[in-house]
Amino acid sequence: MENGKFNIAITGGGTGGHLKIAKVIKEELNKRDIKPIYIGSIFGADKEWFENDNGFSYTYFLFSSGVVNKKGLRKINSLINILKLSNEAKNILKHHNIKAVFSVGGYSAAPASFAAILSNIPLFIHEQNAHIGALNKILKPFSKRFFSTFLYGDPYPVEDIFFEKARIRKKLKTVIFLGGSQGAVAINDLALKLASQLKEKNINIIHQTGKRDFKRIKEFYEKENIKADVFDFYPNLVEKIKKADFAVSRAGASTLFELAANQIPTLFIPYPYAAGDHQYYNAKFIADKNAGFVKRQNEIDISEIKNMIFNVDLETISKNLVSINQKEGAKFITEEILKSLVN
Repeated sequence: MENGKFNIAITGGGTGGHLKIAKVIKEELNKRDIKPIYIGSIFGADKEWFENDNGFSYTYFLFSSGVVNKKGLRKINSLINILKLSNEAKNILKHHNIKAVFSVGGYSAAPASFAAILSNIPLFIHEQNAHIGALNKILKPFSKRFFSTFLYGDPYPVEDIFFEKARIRKKLKTVIFLGGSQGAVAINDLALKLASQLKEKNINIIHQTGKRDFKRIKEFYEKENIKADVFDFYPNLVEKIKKADFAVSRAGASTLFELAANQIPTLFIPYPYAAGDHQYYNAKFIADKNAGFVKRQNEIDISEIKNMIFNVDLETISKNLVSINQKEGAKFITEEILKSLVN
């Protein structure tokens, strides 16, 4: 599509939540025979996700780094670096005759996003969380379109398979603990405290531990003679989720909307150090609709959580999850971008 009207750049990432959105939008563009370019950072997970991804025509990884948590001279140096990288990104956009930039946020989105504004190229932004990120807050007034499920009810891009494998939960037979691929010690520890009672009630356990905690958790179940499906990472996680009737998870936006799409009642334990406490507000969005539960990590009470899990009205919660998100979120966003390029 070089020199065509649909040359598009995708930018941003750093963490899986941002990168999942970049991935599904890239795949949706590929369905239309459009291969976007990608501009990310050498830091974070950008290279790991996309360096060898043939769905992009070109990939660029710049020396961009975060600004938000830096102070004094380090903050000033980071801002100067972003300005330099924006000029580099501007040249990349010009070289590929880019007509639109789609940002998924995160620090690695800064150079290409500012380059789009300086080049008068339409900037489209997807905000994953209930609490708008620092960069997106700055860029929002300059964007052509700002996509947000929390603010505007836009469908959240989730792989179709989470909807296709969805079912209404009615009886508690299996609980899944999702510590994430990096692991969440608080969720792992909670699982261990609940394990013996789950065994007593003949409730199956599925447990994603993360790499760092896998050995400790695996050894615990073996020592206690508790049968559990324990793994550190699994590429098709929906296959595990679909077997469960209740989940315990962090509340990153992509994970939250995947669980909602699958209609599995979930207790969300937000990561307490997330920027702007965004995981708490993501989970509160679900809890306020009687479609799930939220407990802060420092408020975990084992007897209260046991009572919740063993007495939850699974069917009501599961049915309430139907209205949380819609299918084809990636298709909706892609069509909105392409429409604006035609007009």
